[in-house]
Amino acid sequence: MANEPVRVACVGMGWWSDVLADAIQRSGKLKILACYTRSEDKRKAFAKKYSCRAAPSYEAMIEDGSIEAVINTTPNNVHVDTTRAAAEAGKHVFLDKPIANTVADARALTAACRKAGVVLALGYQRRKESHFRWIRKNIDDGVFGKLVNAEANISRDRLGKFELGSWRYTAEGMPGGVMLQIGIHYTDVLEYLMGPVTAVRGSLAQLVLPGENPDIASLILEHENGALSTLNACYASASEYYLMNIYGKEASAYYDLHQGLRFLKRGTSRADAVSCAKNDTIVEELEEFASAVRGEGSPEMDGEKATASLAVLLAGIRSAREGRRVEIAEILGAA
Repeated sequence: MANEPVRVACVGMGWWSDVLADAIQRSGKLKILACYTRSEDKRKAFAKKYSCRAAPSYEAMIEDGSIEAVINTTPNNVHVDTTRAAAEAGKHVFLDKPIANTVADARALTAACRKAGVVLALGYQRRKESHFRWIRKNIDDGVFGKLVNAEANISRDRLGKFELGSWRYTAEGMPGGVMLQIGIHYTDVLEYLMGPVTAVRGSLAQLVLPGENPDIASLILEHENGALSTLNACYASASEYYLMNIYGKEASAYYDLHQGLRFLKRGTSRADAVSCAKNDTIVEELEEFASAVRGEGSPEMDGEKATASLAVLLAGIRSAREGRRVEIAEILGAA
């Protein structure tokens, strides 16, 4: 049993479900047995593509004794219902970020998994990228000294590339727009590298994309250790771009999509390139989940950590709306 692939079912047949299913096929530690989404055409197409069976209903799928775990890519606002149902059926859950749209829902689904004794893992693959692992190790080794500042940018071109009615681009489905949808990846990396965030100042704008949601977001993050960081997230840029610069008293690291990772120590004037092999982060997080299901270790991002991650974004959204600095404790305490 320990060496057998974890038998999973997929719920929610959007584009990200295929990304995860493709990663499952690259791994030998999971196997897709079934799928479900409300659209019959979509679930039949997914079943054909991944050689699994299309379940007639979500209830039928999670009641299937051959299924051990659910890969959940449903809309944020039904995460609590779909995850609770899976947990009560004894199924482990891999849930894509964000954990939910509210702290109350995040806590409810986390509690349901804990009560049922099933594994809950959240998909935060960016922190696993090899360049960020390299930076984290050198921070732990004391190479950077006292961390003082960081800056991040995560930008994508979505003009003409999305369905206006999709839940991912509505205020109800994705509060805060680009801030919650992709900004959360790099607030997570900033916390992973710089430490927990205690307060946020945020601004939102809608400049290019149609619809009701912001396509530009900027955050100033106050970290527990006194460091400050900034994050800009954008859906209105001409191309895809990622940047993460970490500044310490003794050294700095610079990463961007086009130039890779560079490193500079105090007393030198040139940033030297650091070679980091590209790793398959989505396979890694799914295999980490599979190992946890088999009783080997635990997920790097669980319900409690994902709830804290959500609170940072919700603080940014509240700050932007109310024009003030918002502490994370306020968000977590109000739920």
